[in-house]
Amino acid sequence: MDIGPWIDESIEQIRTDGYEGFKQSCRPVRNKLLSGGNLFRSSGRSIYEDDWDLLVVLDACRYDLLTEVEAEFEWLNSIQNVWSVNSTTAFWMRQTFTENRSTEIKNTAYVCGNPFSESELNPSDFAELIELWRTAWTNPGTVPPEAVTDETIRLMRNEEHDRVIAHYMQPHCPFIPSPELSKGKDVTKFGNQDWRDVWEMLRDGDVELEDVWRGYRDNLRLGLNEVTDLLQNVDAEKVIVTSDHGNSTGEWGVYGHPPNLPLTNLRKVPWIETTARDLGERSPGNWLKADSDLDRDEQLAALGYK
Repeated sequence: MDIGPWIDESIEQIRTDGYEGFKQSCRPVRNKLLSGGNLFRSSGRSIYEDDWDLLVVLDACRYDLLTEVEAEFEWLNSIQNVWSVNSTTAFWMRQTFTENRSTEIKNTAYVCGNPFSESELNPSDFAELIELWRTAWTNPGTVPPEAVTDETIRLMRNEEHDRVIAHYMQPHCPFIPSPELSKGKDVTKFGNQDWRDVWEMLRDGDVELEDVWRGYRDNLRLGLNEVTDLLQNVDAEKVIVTSDHGNSTGEWGVYGHPPNLPLTNLRKVPWIETTARDLGERSPGNWLKADSDLDRDEQLAALGYK
């Protein structure tokens, strides 16, 4: 945290919003203090510490959230958990795809729905990097899970790679099954919209935790339905299903998933081992059309990143 800019921003926030501005200016200080807990916690488990053929990332999936729907999906058994390397996607990418893992990365094909790949990943480092956020972005401001399923099926049926990663945006907000919890984003009115994500709305008391958790869980189900299809339409002897980070619903005064925080609800993520067999039941659609008209900053704002 840079002190000078923080002081200037804090003064402006307090001048503009009074006490609310003061509370907002204190959040970076609180997060900095909380990050000190990293000294006493594990640095996290890299996905490359294990052997796998296909790794499925459910973006922003809490471990306890997944256990709530375990009985609904036959392949969801013996859910374990691991400590993630960070508490937000950009830093997770930064600390996962590192120079000392260059050989493994070079043999990895990555189907990615998260726009942070542009700033954090170098396509030349991978066997293949398919950035679906460039071509499959849809309302209410996310990549639908069908796109990740289809392009992963297409990739694994047509090409041979040692490792494949399928990075779904669900259950990350916005929650597709709960449009009432997201205002959506109109590109033509970009500068005049409420850009708060659902976690900020929860923090401000504009939505109830019960409704947010329901939307979060339903969005996870949407992603898991697609993962189920994926597991029945590709061949992979060892599949890992996990997450990059979780979400905070007010624990320690934190909402969403700021970086570098050692909170259990942010860093304890699910870890499931299973297999996949291609039954040939799905003919994948083509999501690799022309680039989206949306600016990347607009896409990240739709996901709650400012």
